[in-house]
Amino acid sequence: MEAISGVFRSREDGEKAVNELRKAGLPDNRIGFITPGNDGEELERGLPVTDTEQPGMGRAMGAAVGGAMGAAGGATLGLAAATLAVPGVGPVIAFGMVGAALLGIVGATAGSAVGDTIEAELGEGVPHEDIFLYEDALRHGHSVVIAYTETDDQVDKAEAVLDRAGAMDLDELRERWWGELRDGERAHCHGEGRDFDHDEERYRRGFEAAHHPRRRGKAYTDVEQDLKTAHDDDELDSAFRAGYERGQTHQSKYSEARQS
Repeated sequence: MEAISGVFRSREDGEKAVNELRKAGLPDNRIGFITPGNDGEELERGLPVTDTEQPGMGRAMGAAVGGAMGAAGGATLGLAAATLAVPGVGPVIAFGMVGAALLGIVGATAGSAVGDTIEAELGEGVPHEDIFLYEDALRHGHSVVIAYTETDDQVDKAEAVLDRAGAMDLDELRERWWGELRDGERAHCHGEGRDFDHDEERYRRGFEAAHHPRRRGKAYTDVEQDLKTAHDDDELDSAFRAGYERGQTHQSKYSEARQS
């Protein structure tokens, strides 16, 4: 089963994409939708929400989703919805259980029965190394749609639907994310006596590697073997490590800002 996902500039655009996926024949239990919450308005419904040490990675978060699904009415889409506080992102509304699975809010790493069931039936969802891009999109007020496809025909249909509906290019989102950080990281590197312009490519790879869900909050030495598996040895130089450590700082600031 393959997860096809798209980022949309507005909630309305995302809802249109969901409805078009339905028209293309994808069942509701294979479609998910996540959109930013309205500054706590949905939280007042009394749905259980919780923060976790890593965005979308805690047992408590999995339990909250499991208890909330079906408790809130996703009237616009006709899908069950849960309102969640995701560390580093803020309040979001996840329509459909697949919506909750999208960012790893529940999943195998969540250690919940709900998450285990989702992974067994659907797989892991979007690549974990891209999750930070979806989180950043939500911080910018965008919405995310995902479709789990079972056949090549469904893959083609889902990709065509999301493209026609105006899905944003993931590579462009990646460049925008780094563009917003680049000047600050250059200044930081120069302050540390590092040649940012020479090291940028490897520094950036390390910075991005720190945002992988299973590495968040972990020192470089704690994940060194994992990094060696994911990257070529010649990438793991001092610039990569400096980027990784700086990326950890960046990630923790987002979480702290949302928890304060």
